[in-house]
Amino acid sequence: MNLFAETRTLILSALDTMVADGSLPEGLSFDAITAEPPRDAAHGDMATNAAMVLAKPAGQKPRDIAETLATRLTQDARVISAEVAGPGFLNLRLAPEVWQQIASAVLSDGTDFGRAALGQGKKVNVEYVSANPTGPLHVGHTRGAVFGDALASLLDFAGFEVTREYYINDGGAQVDVLARSVYLRYLEAHGQEVAFPEGTYPGDYLIAVGEALKAKVGDAYLDKGEQYWLEDVRAFSTDAMMDLIRSDLSALGVEMDVFYSEKSLYGTGRIEAALQDLKDKGLIYEGVLEPPKGKKPEDWEPREQTLFKSTEHGDDVDRPVMKSDGGWTYFAPDIAYHYDKVQRGFDMLIDVFGADHGGYVKRMKAAVSALSGGSVPLDIKLTQLVKLFKNGAPFKMSKRAGTFVTLRDVVDQVGPDVTRFVMLTRKNDAMLDFDFDKVLEQSRENPVFYVQYAHARVASVVRKAGEAGIAADDATLRGADLSKLDHDAELALLRKLAEWPRLVETAARSNEPHRVAFYLYELAGEFHGLWNRGNDETQLRFIQEGDAATSQAKIALARAVAIVIAAGLGILGVTPAQQMR
Repeated sequence: MNLFAETRTLILSALDTMVADGSLPEGLSFDAITAEPPRDAAHGDMATNAAMVLAKPAGQKPRDIAETLATRLTQDARVISAEVAGPGFLNLRLAPEVWQQIASAVLSDGTDFGRAALGQGKKVNVEYVSANPTGPLHVGHTRGAVFGDALASLLDFAGFEVTREYYINDGGAQVDVLARSVYLRYLEAHGQEVAFPEGTYPGDYLIAVGEALKAKVGDAYLDKGEQYWLEDVRAFSTDAMMDLIRSDLSALGVEMDVFYSEKSLYGTGRIEAALQDLKDKGLIYEGVLEPPKGKKPEDWEPREQTLFKSTEHGDDVDRPVMKSDGGWTYFAPDIAYHYDKVQRGFDMLIDVFGADHGGYVKRMKAAVSALSGGSVPLDIKLTQLVKLFKNGAPFKMSKRAGTFVTLRDVVDQVGPDVTRFVMLTRKNDAMLDFDFDKVLEQSRENPVFYVQYAHARVASVVRKAGEAGIAADDATLRGADLSKLDHDAELALLRKLAEWPRLVETAARSNEPHRVAFYLYELAGEFHGLWNRGNDETQLRFIQEGDAATSQAKIALARAVAIVIAAGLGILGVTPAQQMR
């Protein structure tokens, strides 16, 4: 039940009547007409721009259209008033029973309340994390993992068919460095003293990998040149790191549908096929790029390269796909990977990158536009840095990782639920401060606690109802007399619940799961406000002594709040709390 969509349908029906009786000309488009909350809640429950949108094409004054529309709308029992504001906006007030039925709808649908058909089953690929398989995931990966996973859940909730995908960067030189680093740990496992040269990976996490390699091959690689062991150790090390990464993701509650290996693109003709597709479209040529903007490097010299004409699809400059020595650039396999996504039949692609990949956005969008003929949109979401604090000071690096704070460091400190929620308390492209002390506080200033406390409070109400002999299961509550929910504070909470389906669609359209976290905080605030007023105003308490019918109506409202909170937390990947410690 989407009350805003239903109100828009009511408005369109009234406009159809106005066309039929000659108040409006035929042939008008109603596509841009909206029904949404007014900017100031004091002005009403719903606002529509219908008169403003139709005035020019109808050749009429917006206020004239608004006044006629107001007359039509108030003929419906659900609309108790329709007032023209400003140049022609129309503010509507709806009857209390319209809001009361929201609680009934939530109880009937359960956590499916608010599910949307926006996606219409379209296939969307969400690629996120995609860290180099050279070590454990760090805190930056944590934010990308949480954001991508919540976005995938949000899109699923909004009616898309979602594939969660991880791109394993196992085709570059970094995996050779990993293999050499593991080999040093292998030598160490044999009792040799080793030193880690500049550029290798000295983290303690490779000690176990070196010991596992020893257990597998014994002394077979001792005193041997890397031509004898590099390929095997590279595969062994990559598998070990991916097992570690999968374990890290699992600790955070992230499960991928697909792990796609970059290495699978090499020597299989996939890169060549993607570039041939672009060549067939006249987008690959041999040319010389202009020197970099700003100060020209001393060693720069013009040289002919194989280039992708990405400027024809919105990029700033054309991009090389093959180096002058005949090797592929980093961009070439990325083109092939996205070509594969297009070939797999996805209707929409989403890539979640760290903020340091901002320079890659235009070229990747250009590539997908060219490969799909503009039919498959690519949205790239950048996640900004996370600053960690504890005891008022920056949180130090992990000894285990050697150079950074790991995902496990964060999860071990506060748990996956807190980690996930906090990572979504800011828009993805805004910096995030993660204070280990504050995220565990039990106060309104801690959004995780504030939302969970609301859910736990509802659970306590249901328990107390049972102790008082009041039936408070959802099946019984669905039959409660909700007309008893007539206090302004109760109606305000119902209005906030009614926003949930609209919020889901808005967040899904913009690929912004943080909106869910923000909404849950606001909903919790409305609920806590009602609870606190009940301390002074007995008629607002959820359990009314000696009045089971009124109690059940009020508990139905509380359960509706808990259900929507559970649905929202489910999208964020957070388990609702039944009680607080």
